Amino acid sequence: MRLRREQVVATALRLLNDVGLDALTMRRLGQELEVQAATLYWHIKNKEELLDAMAEAMLAGCAESVPVALSGMERAADMGERLRRALLAHRDGARVFAGTYVAQDNTLRVSEVLIGALSDAGLSPRAAAWGCWSIVYYVIGFALEEQALVVRPGADRGKADPALFREAVERGAYPHLAAALPHLLSADTDARFRYGLELILKGLEAELEAAPRPSESRSSPRAGAKKRAPRRSG
Repeated sequence: MRLRREQVVATALRLLNDVGLDALTMRRLGQELEVQAATLYWHIKNKEELLDAMAEAMLAGCAESVPVALSGMERAADMGERLRRALLAHRDGARVFAGTYVAQDNTLRVSEVLIGALSDAGLSPRAAAWGCWSIVYYVIGFALEEQALVVRPGADRGKADPALFREAVERGAYPHLAAALPHLLSADTDARFRYGLELILKGLEAELEAAPRPSESRSSPRAGAKKRAPRRSG
């Protein structure tokens, strides 16, 4: 059977789940596919291109069937949740996605839905674009931390052990950290994620509320303009 690019990417994602990003090499992928290097490089030039293709494949279906009944801000929150789930669905998914700059359909649709939702909420093109970036960067960073704390079966928790952090705080002079420990070490990552996402959206809403209405900006006098004195008759 002739090797296809889609088969290469699907095998790379499966291998990623088995061995993780650090052990995923072009050589290992070629062995998994049972092909020579020349055959593999015909479809994927290098690992950078492979990661781009994997990032694009991870977002397949992510931006489909977005509930149209939701408000713009609600759709933006929904898209943030979807993106997080897509990254967490694959081992080291956030690391694969971070740093890629893919201009292909699945990735573009996520941005299209996000910017469209924020635009429908009333934000300016700039605020919608930068708000989209803020949400995407937040999701990537949060997912990176979540996956960094995952301990594989049989592996040592190492630096990810929350007990080490607790001991370091409690034996030092960190009263604010000590008071916040229950929340810093909270295992409810879903609630923590929603809290941060809502902060971003509330900030965008505040910018929207502070923006002058079009009618107000047209009717208001120019800044610094002096009122002209009425002309005397006669």
